[in-house]
Amino acid sequence: MRKVTLIATAAMGLESIVAEEVRQLGYEARVENSRVIFEAPISAIPRCNLWLRTADRVKILVNQFTATTFDELFEGTKALPWEDFIAEDGQFPVSGKSIKSTLYSVPDCQKIVKKAIAERLKRKYGVAFKMPETGALYKVEVALLKDVVTLTIDTSGEGLHKRGYRIGQGEAPIKETMAAALVLLTNWKPEYPFIDPFCGSGTIPIEAALIGQNIAPGFNRNFASEDWNWIRNKHWDEAFTEVEDKANYDQKLSIIGSDIDHKLVNIASENAIEAGLGDLITWKQMQVKDLTLREDNGYLVGNPPYGERMSDQEGVAKMYRDLGGIMKEHPSWSVYIITAYEAFEKEYGQVATKKRKLFNGFIQTNYYQFFGKKGIGE
Repeated sequence: MRKVTLIATAAMGLESIVAEEVRQLGYEARVENSRVIFEAPISAIPRCNLWLRTADRVKILVNQFTATTFDELFEGTKALPWEDFIAEDGQFPVSGKSIKSTLYSVPDCQKIVKKAIAERLKRKYGVAFKMPETGALYKVEVALLKDVVTLTIDTSGEGLHKRGYRIGQGEAPIKETMAAALVLLTNWKPEYPFIDPFCGSGTIPIEAALIGQNIAPGFNRNFASEDWNWIRNKHWDEAFTEVEDKANYDQKLSIIGSDIDHKLVNIASENAIEAGLGDLITWKQMQVKDLTLREDNGYLVGNPPYGERMSDQEGVAKMYRDLGGIMKEHPSWSVYIITAYEAFEKEYGQVATKKRKLFNGFIQTNYYQFFGKKGIGE
């Protein structure tokens, strides 16, 4: 079976989590900055797009070579077998970026790569004039780093964080991929209670429910590569059959999402219904200070306000103090909080068992992890 080299792109700090997901799908992976590279059969393209919870995109690595002149970029690109990937009527827009490279003009690099691909395809397909570009989408990227050219084709289309269930959101929603990573970084198992007291539009509880029932995050959306003629329909059919076979819809879950804003709670409920999880998550309008925990050995995961504005900081500090006081009375619970608030541990009243640096969008944060002292039967 033909193999391809794939790149799963990742937010900074999530590479190891993406790599573990790739390995769980059965592929050997190596980690680089903001990406995970692996060789796999063509069938991996639908499987990875459907199953990877924390990757941003899945791209095909066409090739890499060194170029310090536009002639080298043109000839190096033209020499590659683009006809193996792009159909005769395929659309192939080219995006680009250049970092610490001799060829620093991104628009010029994009134009040259576009022209080189078109010349190659015209020769291979016997097209006399302009390529029609009326068919499936093949988004090409030319990335230059220290004069090394990397040419890729995006298999995903929209970013993998676009699960298809978010029909509403608040002012600063956390990405679905990051929310899934926050859950995967815990030791939570679906038989334990789970709560997010800062749920916003519900992304963390929804991602937890998807993980808890082993529902593939991409089950409810489309991908650019579904329209590619060289990926046989049977690969997609087999991948979707695997998604259905591995889902555990009978798994009972105890998941609560709460927020001080009743409008956001309503949006979260609607998003959960859109995800097919309407009956699995309990939503509440509630302040943190009113949080009541009736079970042991649970997991609290949250993305609270960071207090970026000076006027918000005292309110945020009090909220952290309230949370710390409540959780002190429930030592069997594990607590995981992502925040950019530098004095979080001081206000919470406890030093984290473990901290991990993560980028929530462009904001550098810490993921504070407080491991609970589990009771008998944990």
